[in-house]
Amino acid sequence: MEVSMPVVRPSEAVVHEIHGARFVSYATPLSGSKELCAWRGEIPAGTKAPVHTVNREEIFHLLSGELVITLDGRTERITAGDTVIINPGATLGVENPTDRTAVSWVTTSIGLEAELADGSRIVPPWAN
Repeated sequence: MEVSMPVVRPSEAVVHEIHGARFVSYATPLSGSKELCAWRGEIPAGTKAPVHTVNREEIFHLLSGELVITLDGRTERITAGDTVIINPGATLGVENPTDRTAVSWVTTSIGLEAELADGSRIVPPWAN
């Protein structure tokens, strides 16, 4: 019996939109992943995402554009090719002050949740 290779084609990726950004989900339990989730993030020009605290490690790699990342109160401008390691319990802010969309690739473990500054929680479907 032949087992098919789990390949997710771009046409099969699921698109989610929240806080002005797009999350194009490729790897989740629904697509066959057992431990990790991965997605392409599209952060439009002028977007400032709400500050949030994550419960899982995230590896955030910027494919194109520039962003201003604030991680636990420290702010850095990152450019295409840079990778930010976001540890569990870290507080993260993402802003695109430029005039073009920034594109990232993010990987985390299944079960990611984020808590916003007002105490509300988000369980992103692209990471669960």
